[in-house]
Amino acid sequence: MALVEGCKHELEISIPGEAVEQETRKVTEHYQQRAQLKGFRAGKAPLSLVRKNFSGDIRQKVLENLIPKFLDAKVAEENLRVVGTPNISDVHFHDGEAVHFKAQFEVFPQFELGDYKGVEVPYAEPVVTDEDVEKRIEEIRDTKATYANEDPRPLADGDYAVVSLESLAGSDEPIKADEVQVLIGGAETMAGFTENLTGASPGDEKEFDVTYPEDYGREQLAGKTVRFKVVVNGLRRKELPELNDDFAQDLGDFRTVDELKDAVRKSIFGQRQMEAQRAAKDKLVDKLVDSNVFDVPTVFVDKQIENRVQQRLRALAQEGVDPSSFNLDWTKIKEAQRDQATREVRASLILGRVSERESIMPTNAEVDAEVERVARQEREVVAATRKKLLENGGLDRIASHIQTEKTLNFLFDNAVKTAE
Repeated sequence: MALVEGCKHELEISIPGEAVEQETRKVTEHYQQRAQLKGFRAGKAPLSLVRKNFSGDIRQKVLENLIPKFLDAKVAEENLRVVGTPNISDVHFHDGEAVHFKAQFEVFPQFELGDYKGVEVPYAEPVVTDEDVEKRIEEIRDTKATYANEDPRPLADGDYAVVSLESLAGSDEPIKADEVQVLIGGAETMAGFTENLTGASPGDEKEFDVTYPEDYGREQLAGKTVRFKVVVNGLRRKELPELNDDFAQDLGDFRTVDELKDAVRKSIFGQRQMEAQRAAKDKLVDKLVDSNVFDVPTVFVDKQIENRVQQRLRALAQEGVDPSSFNLDWTKIKEAQRDQATREVRASLILGRVSERESIMPTNAEVDAEVERVARQEREVVAATRKKLLENGGLDRIASHIQTEKTLNFLFDNAVKTAE
């Protein structure tokens, strides 16, 4: 066995002549049974004639049968974990002689796992203030607000104008809406609407330009100046529900405002704790990757690069962007991903080794709970969801994800938390 580079290995293998001759005879007999040669009934042509007429096919079949068999035996003898498909080269096959060939392949990396307990990581438990709770309560009240019509008067900051609008120029696609509610002076209201509608009264009709920023959320409007015709139809005021026990009871299983506030505090804390722990776990994994440097198979890295590119393409598609509309050099893009993909593969292998050493495994109950969650999300019966996940490999991915999360939790619990 020869170590070529990194995880790449090469084996030079010989297949004894006796094994080659025995396999050649077996394959030739197989061809003899089906051969249609002039002057002979099927299956009655002499072996020598069959071998002469089908020499190329027989040779190829012999190699296809023997090379994997002897390669697998040699790999097992050397106790190697092959990843990917071996590359076979330098095949020497001459009648009456042993067959010689070379096989190059990558193997699963062997590495000594360094210390993974007691790793220092910056982390502090999140703090939730009374102001945080009050702000979240106000956001909830805002979602329950109602809008009451007011008597006609000139529009001012803080008013909600009810308008109908129509684009006249500047937009690739026509824009038309019969009833739109515009908050005059609102942070999310385009300045053009606020400037031109301030002082207008219900019944007024105006034409004006609105310029959208380059990073505007709707691609068809980003960076464009659109001319609108706008008719002010009415005026409304926003009414927030009173913060009392009735309001709390309407939101759920709360008897009082204090119970609602306690639930909100716990919710904010849980969200911030999850975010803080996720950031700490990412830093912890980065430290383990930095302290456990070893070669990883290129086949793993290439697969991770492909995953990263596919994720980005799906994200673009969800944003309504067609990647084919850009003149992108995907070879350069993939190469730019290689360093990070290599770190991610190394991190996955390290976490896998930790889970083996600590016997961290997903339980059937944990997998079942996730399958049930997916079924609820897809609005399917659990049995149908399980069958689909079993067929597309989803169950294995669920189990792997659970194992990874449990391993990260183990590492975090055994880390030394330091001040930020």
